[in-house]
Parts: sequence; C-alpha cells; structure tokens
Amino acid sequence: MEKANLIYPSGQVTLREVGLRDGLQMVKDFPSTAGKKAWVEAEYGAGIRHFEVGSFLPKNRYPAFGDIESIITHVAHLPGAHTAALSPNVRGSQLAMVSGVGEVHCVISATEEHNQANLQRSRQQTLDEISEVFALRRQSDLKPLIGVGIAMSFGCSISGKVDPDNVLDLANRLFEMGADIVSVADTVGFAGPKQVAKLSARMRVLAGDKPFGVHLHDTRGMGMANAAAALDEGVRILDASMGGLGGCPFAPNATGNIVMEDLVFLCQCSGFETGVDMEKLIGVRNILASEMPQEILYGALAKAGLPEVAIQPAGVVH
Repeated sequence: MEKANLIYPSGQVTLREVGLRDGLQMVKDFPSTAGKKAWVEAEYGAGIRHFEVGSFLPKNRYPAFGDIESIITHVAHLPGAHTAALSPNVRGSQLAMVSGVGEVHCVISATEEHNQANLQRSRQQTLDEISEVFALRRQSDLKPLIGVGIAMSFGCSISGKVDPDNVLDLANRLFEMGADIVSVADTVGFAGPKQVAKLSARMRVLAGDKPFGVHLHDTRGMGMANAAAALDEGVRILDASMGGLGGCPFAPNATGNIVMEDLVFLCQCSGFETGVDMEKLIGVRNILASEMPQEILYGALAKAGLPEVAIQPAGVVH
C-alpha cells in the first residue's frame, strides 16, 4: 500500500477525472486523439492530476478508446499526473500491464443481477478474474496499482435495494485480495446524502489506512449533496467528469457523473484545498464543446459563473 498512499495521500482531497472513460461510454460523438490530449493538457493546467483515460476493450467495437495507449503515453509526460484505465477482463489486463498505465481499474457489481447484465458473468467469476489481474501484476515489471469499483453499491436498477453489509463484505474481500483502492459507486444515482454518509463512514473504518473512494452520478440531482455527505464522513477520493459527461446503459435518459467544476467549487467552499484554478477549469469546457458539439454539458457553476468575491479555502481539512 506504500505506493498507493503516495498516489492518494491520506487526508488530502483527490479529484479523479473520469470523463475520458466513463464520460465517453454513452456519447454520440467522441473526441479526436488530438482533442483528448488538449483536454488533458488543459485540465492538468488547471490543477487536476488524476485521469481515467479509457478502457482496454476491442478497438473495432469500441472506437472511442482505440487510442488509449497514445493517451497513456501522452499523460505520462505531464509531471505528477496519474493515469487509470478500465480493464473489464483478463485480456484487457494483459494489455494494461504493458501499457505504462499507472492504475488498472476493475469493476464488480454489488448485485449478481447487474454483474450478469454488465459483465456477462457471475460475481464469483469476476472475483476469480480480478485475482488473475493480481497474478499478472506479480509477473509485470511495471507494477501498476490495481483499483476496484463496486457498481450499484447504493441501489440496483435491476434488483432494487442493496444491503450495505454485502457491499462492505465485498470491499473487505477485495482489500484482502490486494486491491490498492476500492471505490463504492452510485452507478445509477439512487442514493441520498444520509445513505452516502452511512456507507462512507463504514468504508472509512473498514479501509483503515488504505485508500478508498466514492463514485457518484447525478441522475436524480443528488450528486453534490451526496459528495458533501461523503466529504463530511472522511471520503477524500471522489470521481467526477468535466461537464457531467457520462451515463449508464441501465439508467436510460439519465445524466452522468457529477460535474467536476461544481465538485471543485464544493470542495473549496467547504475548506478543502484542491490546487485547482477554477477559471482555467471552466475554460476546459470549450474543448469538449468543440470536440463533441452534440453533447450536453451540465454544470451550475459554468452557467452562473464564479461569485464576484471568490471563495477561498479556509484551510486544509483532515
């Protein structure tokens, strides 16, 4: 866990840009390779350092991620930047291990029904495959971090309510297997602040000194309230995407991830240092609008603008 704690320092807020992967899985258009590089460079210039850059999926079926190796290499030249990429299967992990990506991200669902629908295999089969990913890392010279996201942690669009004890048991198994970071995901935006607070508090106890995160969607308008609840309960790693790009095939017509710009503003208003220049960050939206003119970009801050008197962090909150 020593390397993981260097990438995700304890007590420090880490905001992970997931737009280049999660944000692109439902778009009508996707950015060119040059557009992706410009996006990363601009967001990096604004202060963001963590980027989920794509998925290791068959390029003929998922052309949005066909340039993933090029993006990984490009981000690697930005000092202090950290890359992650989704690996949905063992073949993807084999490619990831030699790509130079900083973190291989695996996914498992909190419910059997969603796991079957999303990955076409049982949860036990998925756990077995994740175990193989750890074996691949032991053989790898590059030794990337391995993170796992637990989809449908707060409720499942197929099977309904999810028992938090089952989520915590799964998280514990993943940590015991060797996961460097485990994240709980509100994949379809079912949760409210109280539910997020309760599970976040229990995850904090379970994780101890290991990094853990929360991945939130704004499907029902609870995204920022849920992020505030997570921060209040000690969550220091949160995912978001520029303009709220994203969505889920199991939540038709729903909005996607929480908006990165609004999340940074929430953190700063709450006294957390993010190292992000808000005006520069809002300006990144121009690249997205140019590259994906058909996509709706969400965000209250971009619409209303920064307050006339800028909100400054009150200090680092641990």
